[in-house]
Amino acid sequence: MPLIELDAAGVAVATPDGDRVLLAPTTLTLGEHRIGVVGANGSGKSTLARLLNGLVVPTTGAVRVDGTDVASRGAAVRRQVAFCFTDPAAQLVMPTCVEDVELSLRRRERHAGRRRELALAVLERYGLAAHADVSVHTLSGGQRQLLALAGVLATDPAVLVADEPTTLLDLANTRRIGDLLLGLEQQLVLVTHDLDLARRCDRVLVVEDGRVVHDGPAAAAVAAYEASVPR
Repeated sequence: MPLIELDAAGVAVATPDGDRVLLAPTTLTLGEHRIGVVGANGSGKSTLARLLNGLVVPTTGAVRVDGTDVASRGAAVRRQVAFCFTDPAAQLVMPTCVEDVELSLRRRERHAGRRRELALAVLERYGLAAHADVSVHTLSGGQRQLLALAGVLATDPAVLVADEPTTLLDLANTRRIGDLLLGLEQQLVLVTHDLDLARRCDRVLVVEDGRVVHDGPAAAAVAAYEASVPR
């Protein structure tokens, strides 16, 4: 598995009343296969996740993926670390399914015909072949999230960071997407409110008020988070 290192990575934004801290200085080494991140809305989970591929740059300290610094070599890191958003609309930008996957493959394969062949094979792998030439806007919510995942996984990243990928889905699609994510060969960093999914991870980080307040085996970490939530 790749080794992700966060070393005193603090993140703040300027406001009229002074800097607002989004994530306090944090030191972590992430090497497990499946890592869950849980916490309340606004706790800093997504900020932590976005540090891992340079969508957010640390104010202080550094983030490194297998020794590659995210701030100075962001493009190289993003070739290793893919990101899946909560709402697939943030990722699906082409008119049809096959065109969207082709867009993901544009750097890997320059020849248009071969790129289309690869894109069709990706859609086949994820059960979307019948929708290849269908508008992405006609897909169901589950199909759109599946397509978004297919697009980022088509590039064979070493790490997938998924930021609440099941939040907008019904139960059946939550299970389908969850099973897909947790069955990946890639290292997975999963930000989620679904504690059943979190329990299936190898390690879970609990984030509260911009700080990692618990870090350990999934069952114990989820139990600690549940105990901290007011009833």
